[in-house]
Amino acid sequence: MANLLDIRRRIRSVKNTQQITKAMKMVSAAKLKRAQDRVVNARPFANKMTEVLGELASRTDENFHHPLLDARGDERYLVILVTADKGLCGAFNTNLNKAAQAFIREQQGKQIELMPIGRKGRDFFRRRGVEITDERIGVTGKGRVEYGEAVEIARDVINRFTEDKELDKIFLIYNEFKSVLQQRVLIEQLLPVSRVTEGAGAEADLPGNANLTDYVYEPSPGEIFSRLLPRLIETQIFRALLESVASEQGARMTAMDAASKNATELIGTLTLNMNRIRQAAITNEIIEVVSGAAAL
Repeated sequence: MANLLDIRRRIRSVKNTQQITKAMKMVSAAKLKRAQDRVVNARPFANKMTEVLGELASRTDENFHHPLLDARGDERYLVILVTADKGLCGAFNTNLNKAAQAFIREQQGKQIELMPIGRKGRDFFRRRGVEITDERIGVTGKGRVEYGEAVEIARDVINRFTEDKELDKIFLIYNEFKSVLQQRVLIEQLLPVSRVTEGAGAEADLPGNANLTDYVYEPSPGEIFSRLLPRLIETQIFRALLESVASEQGARMTAMDAASKNATELIGTLTLNMNRIRQAAITNEIIEVVSGAAAL
């Protein structure tokens, strides 16, 4: 049985840990409010842009070709995985890594490359021998994502897809922010852009070609798509980064709140055990004094 000194040390250690978890919860709560506001403000633009360009693409002539619209083979994939740079956020990173791992297993026989955004995804797949062609660390770790960072990632991806022609399809895996307690892992095809709108993000859902608006192109469709499709890719990546930041802060806030409650319960249990040991020690001392007095 542990002595009083050991229990006191453990109680002190748990209290110190509880102070850290409470502080991390407060920091995450402050960051979450800002991240949530940015996600809510970005969603309407991203959804509407996806909807409009999807309708435009579906209305173009079948003979019209654009590098970002034209389907290719089905052999070479690039998976962009958005994870966190830090841990202590519950199952946030684990769910993403498992989803990416399951997706890779489903595509057996295909050449798959990974582009992790975040240290946790990179470290996970580096230990499992997955080919990592590029990595971006520190993008989401600072808690605020700039649009220029999404533009840089989008340009690299578009160049590999169009100019180098190394890839057939590009997929994006990230956590969509639903609430503080809920995040949903999404796997979306980034390139080539679909000619038919099956859904516009997390909120819009268009049934195929139904009720599509008829557009008059001015200038030509080629010029319109050449300017807007790269912007669409940038917007989708930027939104995924914003969703990931908000989801990470929500998951960390929930995890730290649970850890603080567990620490409180553990402190209560340890205090109860300490009091029982003290009571037993005092009882033994009284028995020894009474026995000594009786012997005299």
